[in-house]
Amino acid sequence: MSQTADPLYASPAERVRWTTADLGLFPENGNRYEIVDGELFVTKAPNWKHQKACTRICTALDAWSQETGLGEAVQAPGIIFADEDNVIPDVVWASKQSLDSLLDSSGHLTAAPELIVEVLSPGSDNERRDRELKLKLYSVRGVQEYWIIDWRKQSIEVYRRNSAYLQLACTLLPGDTLNSDLLPEFNCAISQLFT
Repeated sequence: MSQTADPLYASPAERVRWTTADLGLFPENGNRYEIVDGELFVTKAPNWKHQKACTRICTALDAWSQETGLGEAVQAPGIIFADEDNVIPDVVWASKQSLDSLLDSSGHLTAAPELIVEVLSPGSDNERRDRELKLKLYSVRGVQEYWIIDWRKQSIEVYRRNSAYLQLACTLLPGDTLNSDLLPEFNCAISQLFT
């Protein structure tokens, strides 16, 4: 087989570019469909530990948000940045100030919230999507902080905006406490996310 006939070796012009409209063609079978820069990603329903980490971080963000009234946290909202960038982050947090401008008339996010959290799913394609493609997408779209939770290693990588890009600020482990300038007085013990 020639290299040009293999999709792995196709030039960018030869690759299929998926769009939001294409998502309606797929069956509703429990899979998650995301598009990043026109590339389609299909993942199976997440496992228990993945969902537990999502719930724990969202619960911590939601409790803090209710106490302060400064924003809202939700799990698995879709974000339609553009036809070729349609993703479903595990958790997002948006400030009360920005939330109205982020939502379209149907109640869907169409711009970057301040904070996005992704919990890694097993597999090299999933890790590439979250660590490379989504990091780049969220950086370009203006996300202020991006947290990548690895429940297997019990760690959180915290990326913060530095000028125009999200850059790794720290990696937190059990025994550390997660906090952020975006979230005044928010403190979350890393160990509580994984117990």
